[in-house]
Amino acid sequence: MTARDAPRAVILGCAGPALDERESRFLSDADPAGFILFKRNCENPAQTRALISALREAVSREDAPVLIDQEGGRVVRLGQPHWREPPAAALLGRLAARDEAAGLRAAWLNARLVATDLHALGITVNCMPVLDLHFADASKVVGDRSLGADPDLVGRLGRAVADGLSAGGIVPAVKHLPGHGRAAADSHAVLPRVDAPLDALRARDFVPFGALRDVPAGLTAHVCYEAIDPNRPGTLSPAVIGEAVRGAIGFDGLLLSDDLSMGALTGSVGARAAGALAAGCDVALHCNGKRDEMEEVVAAAPRLGGLARERFARMLAARHAPEPFEEAAGRRALDALLGPVTPP
Repeated sequence: MTARDAPRAVILGCAGPALDERESRFLSDADPAGFILFKRNCENPAQTRALISALREAVSREDAPVLIDQEGGRVVRLGQPHWREPPAAALLGRLAARDEAAGLRAAWLNARLVATDLHALGITVNCMPVLDLHFADASKVVGDRSLGADPDLVGRLGRAVADGLSAGGIVPAVKHLPGHGRAAADSHAVLPRVDAPLDALRARDFVPFGALRDVPAGLTAHVCYEAIDPNRPGTLSPAVIGEAVRGAIGFDGLLLSDDLSMGALTGSVGARAAGALAAGCDVALHCNGKRDEMEEVVAAAPRLGGLARERFARMLAARHAPEPFEEAAGRRALDALLGPVTPP
């Protein structure tokens, strides 16, 4: 990829289940690095495939990545009656706490089944595993999205999830670096502040992310870590990204901001995008599909260059054809491990 043909350092949502001509022209001019889908965009398989095709046609790149958050439990963008709804991560964690081998197998199988659904649609990146630890006194925004409270076990489960997605031809993207688990507030609404000492963060919160430092992509946390930077959210903090994400954790994949339209951040969305990129994010992520906000984000973002362009190319190269897998047998095996929590 040359500087001339590099896309812009943004990933954008879209408004609904289809692109109108004006939206398609906007995306063509904006040339984002990729796209992200939400429930509003996914009505049925045929429509979703058509939308994905239209998005890629708008930017004239067949390999433009399309992201989704298909975690399971409370966070699913593809649901009944057309798609299997995966279980919450906490269920996998509880199984692993009782029987680690069974939990790891279930985590892999579940992710491999998710990958089957995503690959059939043309989706290329799933924003999981969630590696945030469970803390009993924290906000429920993570809650049962967490694989558990044991940092080492969460790392092993996260690896099983990432491997299951990769085996199905889907790129995993970990979240939320360097850890959202302790947050006592929901970053969708307000800025959480974490006052834990740096030693405690290193000993617990950073551990699962360090175990998956080689994963091709990851998303930041809109959380203020007072021991690292008391003045800025992690997404906007060169110290958090440089010292914690790239330094202590050692993550060298493509780093996306979490959604810039979330309530934890202040200022215009354009300023947020510029701040995230200046702090060390490779790509600014904007999800709500609102045209005026997307225009601001695009105006603030340059084309991918330097290490960001290299990381983007590595993420694209991480995709491969799915490995052989018998879906019906996989569902039966997962149900045998977890119980019938995944409808046929």
